[in-house]
Parts: sequence; C-alpha cells; structure tokens
Amino acid sequence: MVAAANGFSIRPAEVQTGSTMDFRLGLVPVLAAASAFAGAAAADPSGPAQRSAPTVAPRIFLHDPAVLVRRKERWRANPRAEPAVANLLTEADRALDEKPFSIVDKDVLPQSGDKHDYLSLAPYAWPDPRKPNGLPYVMRDGKISPERDTIPDHRKLARICSLGEILGLAYFFSGDEKYAAHATALLRTFFIAAATRMNPNLNFAQGVRGKESGRAAGIVDAAGIVHLVDGASFLVPSDSWTKADAGALHAWLAAYLTWLQKSDLGRKEGRANNNHGTWYDVQVVSLALATGQTELATETLSFARKRRIGRQIEPDGQQPEELRRTRPWHYASFNLQAMVLLANLGARAGVDLWHYQTPDGRCIPKAVAWLLPFAAGKSPWVLPDLDGMKAAELWPIVREAALALPNPDLAKAAAQIDVAPDPRLALYLD
Repeated sequence: MVAAANGFSIRPAEVQTGSTMDFRLGLVPVLAAASAFAGAAAADPSGPAQRSAPTVAPRIFLHDPAVLVRRKERWRANPRAEPAVANLLTEADRALDEKPFSIVDKDVLPQSGDKHDYLSLAPYAWPDPRKPNGLPYVMRDGKISPERDTIPDHRKLARICSLGEILGLAYFFSGDEKYAAHATALLRTFFIAAATRMNPNLNFAQGVRGKESGRAAGIVDAAGIVHLVDGASFLVPSDSWTKADAGALHAWLAAYLTWLQKSDLGRKEGRANNNHGTWYDVQVVSLALATGQTELATETLSFARKRRIGRQIEPDGQQPEELRRTRPWHYASFNLQAMVLLANLGARAGVDLWHYQTPDGRCIPKAVAWLLPFAAGKSPWVLPDLDGMKAAELWPIVREAALALPNPDLAKAAAQIDVAPDPRLALYLD
C-alpha cells in the first residue's frame, strides 16, 4: 500500500464543515414508517402459486411506480408480450455471477490514509509536458486520461449502483429470492460490513495530482446513487433483505446526504451553474425522499426552478454552459438528463418542474426541442465536438418527456431516432 496517491498534494487534510458524519440524522428516519427501505410495502408474493395476487407498488422516486405495476401485470398475463422483462432477467442472471466487491481493494490510498474512503482521479487531468515530473497535472477538457482507470473506485461505485437496480427490478418482477439474496450480499459488502464498507463521503473524488486531493466536481461520480436508492426499495418484501440491512443502508445514505449539504466540497458543487449543480440536486432530492426528509426535497426542487431551469436554459432552449464545452452534445444531453430526473423526482414530491416556465420562456421542454432536430437527423450538428453528435444520448430524454408531459408528438419523434432503445428504461415507460 502507498500512503498517499502519488502526485497528490500532501499538505494536511483540509478541515471541512460537516466532514465528520453526523449519524444522528439517520436514526429517527430508520425507525420511522416512512423509510423507503424498511416496511415501505407489504410482501408481493409473485411466485407461480400466487400469480393472481395483486402487485404492491414499490416506493420508488425516479419513475412512476404505477407504470411498473401495469407492466408486471401484463407480463404475468403474457410473458411474451413483455420482452423488456425478459431482457432484464437475462441481465440479472448474468449479474448473479458477479462476486461481492469493495472499494477497500485498491493499491493506492487517499490522503486520509483510510482505504474505506472513495478515491478517483479527474478524468481530464494529464501530466504537464513542460514539467520533468509532470506535476501539477493540467486539465485538457474532454480528453479522458487512461490514468483515471488505474484507480478502480469510480467503476466500482457505478457498478454497485447499476447492480442494485438490475437485481432489485428482477426481484420485483419475478419474485425469485435469488436476485434479492445476491443484491443483499453485494450491498452489505459495499455499504454495510465494517471491514469492507465505503465511508459516506467523496472527499477524494476526482483529485488532480500535484494540485488537489479531491474536488467538488468529483461528486458527479456518485450520480448513479439515485438508481441504487430505487433499486434497494424493490428489496423490501424480501426475506434476504433484513430490517438491519435496510436500517444500515438508510443510515449510510443519510450520512452521505449530510456530507453533501455540509462539507465544503458539497456546498461548492451545489453552487455550480452547470450539469454539476443539476446532478447535485438530483442526488440531494433522491436521498432526501428516501430518508424521509420531505421538506429538504421540496425546498431543493423549488429552488431548482430558477437556479437550474432559469439559469441554465436559454429562452430558445440552448444550454450555454454545456454548449461551450469541447463535447457540447454530450454535456447538453447529460445536463438535460439530470433535469429530467429532477422533474421526475418533483412529480413524486409534488413540485412540478416539467411544466415550469420562466416569464421569458425558459423550460425543460424547450431544451428537449432544441436538441431534437439534430438527433432526428433533420439538422446537422455543426458545433465543434470531440465526440460528435450521438443520438442515443437524447433518446431516453425524449421518451421520458413524451410520457411526463404527456406529448404524443415527442413519442413519435423518439421512434424516429435511429438508435436501439435502452432496454432497462423501457421497463419504466408505458
């Protein structure tokens, strides 16, 4: 083991407000009936002997649970009519082969010296060719350094969030305990077991060698946590997922939410006026809803009307902060994806972002409409772009908007985008 990541600043760790987790935040919600992970729904016996039992709606936040209930009922009646479910179960069966993993298994330690702390490198940071040792690293926007993958934590965090959703959904549809049992084993290892759990902070995310050990921008590494939140909710009826497991994950999420709100890095990310700020809000709202902090969720969503939609979208639908990047199509789509999820969360919390519009016309539908002609092949994408236009990045956004607004013209437009539909997202869309 190396005591600190090579090239990181070795100055004493910065004192951050709220950097010591206040676990008291998680105690009351863990015991409350409002918990998303313990006692939120009754068991849903969907085994072969009880096919006629009504489906209990899961307590999820990113999408309308009623859509999943309808799809499950259709699948029960005629499995061949729901190929998206078959695709999910195939994906979940492959996931059963993945053994539990942890971020403690890395060869480089963060500045804290604690292997339980998440560690990643800024993707666009490269050695400075003008310096003999390359330090400090310099930023080359849009050009991903292969060195990023030498530390595996970012891939592991993304994967556990994805697996939580895949296996949770598979258990919801099939009722097969093998999916819930494996999800439980994975989540216990990554978030709960003392020897292998990740600490609930991102103090050392997206560091830049020779300059800073962690950056506010690194918080976007955990964007997938919102899918894990919903994925864990599907496990509630399972015998494998105990109340102790649910309570421990709940406490972890609550502690991470506290860190987002009170750490210097979290506060800085919350002030970002681009996709980083939007994804920050998505995390905060999802975690607040999951941990029973409804007032925080609605307050964040209400502020997002002006802070995100009003500041980041122009009256004609352009997103200038994203379009000035070296990968403008990716970042405009990425930010809009976050706004879509934020609007979906608002629908669960009673704050309408889908139909919100500023007096001069800034709104989410206009941002979708501005990008759509390029993805549909009706207008050429002429902005300088390292990646070029990738229609697949916009397809899920258009489909979500078509369902939420609702807008049949958008549904037709999505069908005209020549890409393979996202099979997992298709589960959530009627």
